[in-house]
Amino acid sequence: MLRPRLRPEVRGHRQPDGSVVLLDAARVTPTQLTLTPSAVQVVGRLDGTATVADIAAACGLPVAGVQPLLDALDESLFLDGPTFRAYLNGPERRPSCVGCYPPDPDAVREQLDGLFTAPGGPGLPGAVRPDLPPVRAVLAPHMDYARGGVTYGWAFKELAERTRARLFVIVATSHYSGERFTLTRQHFRTPLGLCETDRRAVDLLAREYGPGVFNDPLAHYPEHSVELEVVLLQHVVREPFRIVPLLCGSFADRVAAGTAASDDLARMTAALRTLEAEVGEPVCYVISGDLAHIGPKFRDPVPLDDARLAASRRQDDRILEQLEAADPAGYFRGIAGEGDERNICGLPPTWLTLTAARPARGRVLHYQQYVHPQRHESVSFAAAAFDA
Repeated sequence: MLRPRLRPEVRGHRQPDGSVVLLDAARVTPTQLTLTPSAVQVVGRLDGTATVADIAAACGLPVAGVQPLLDALDESLFLDGPTFRAYLNGPERRPSCVGCYPPDPDAVREQLDGLFTAPGGPGLPGAVRPDLPPVRAVLAPHMDYARGGVTYGWAFKELAERTRARLFVIVATSHYSGERFTLTRQHFRTPLGLCETDRRAVDLLAREYGPGVFNDPLAHYPEHSVELEVVLLQHVVREPFRIVPLLCGSFADRVAAGTAASDDLARMTAALRTLEAEVGEPVCYVISGDLAHIGPKFRDPVPLDDARLAASRRQDDRILEQLEAADPAGYFRGIAGEGDERNICGLPPTWLTLTAARPARGRVLHYQQYVHPQRHESVSFAAAAFDA
């Protein structure tokens, strides 16, 4: 690059020894770089206006002394240039959740088996059971595997044994984007291999919905709510399958209005129904969403004591009753009636899936309320299955 520019999402954190650690606030890349004081001088001039020669001269360095740093920044995706753009528009998304699971495939499978076999788990999934009606959708948590635990196992055992679908629409909470809906055409790379995104189905959905679903090119890169479901799908579905990764942003405006009626929600509902009608094969939905987020971490003014936890459990039970009735309107009303004071991030993907897929009934398979040992936070989540 003639005039290198640091990406605006890159942040520097000064250390006690005077060095600075660079990291990507947008979490497109997990890489961190530690800069010496002289390297900090160089990085501070990477605003896209100065040439490499100008930067080197201003720092009293030869160009050859600056170039290795620029190469390292470029390789780490910290520079807004061809390397970053190629990755952004490339065919694959790298995993962003390694750490939540190990990088070794055998270790990943061992960890995932534990989600089924640990105390309270449903046992390892078996073959598809033709004696059971196919499942229309499942609800799974997107907490990290360590805390989500066997709740994941209950959801994915049901999916593994009760669907022959090989196209999975993953409708997932969007944690990092301000857009209502975001699609990607990228395939998902994980330690278990490459999960294919059905680009024809993605383009069909985008066509039916209209403009806007590719507005945020960064939305999918740091997002865990699709990736954690993909890894589990790869573990339990042993035949080739494809996904449609759909992120759903906040419904805060709809909660404030007291109604889910809006043009964009109606268009996405219609687009998903059209997708199913046109792909010519069974489709199974995976809802990636948690329930309540309460406690000081989430700016909850109510102390996270036993009474608060019990009250939140009762509120969750009322919401889960609406899921078992497969009633998206009742589910929305239950959360909106609280003013979404408990930060139920699963509202958008769950409401959308129930509205679009129109299952006949739901069944809550497992419920869990994680509580931090020091009670900084509590997050609740459930596994549920929805029948046609």
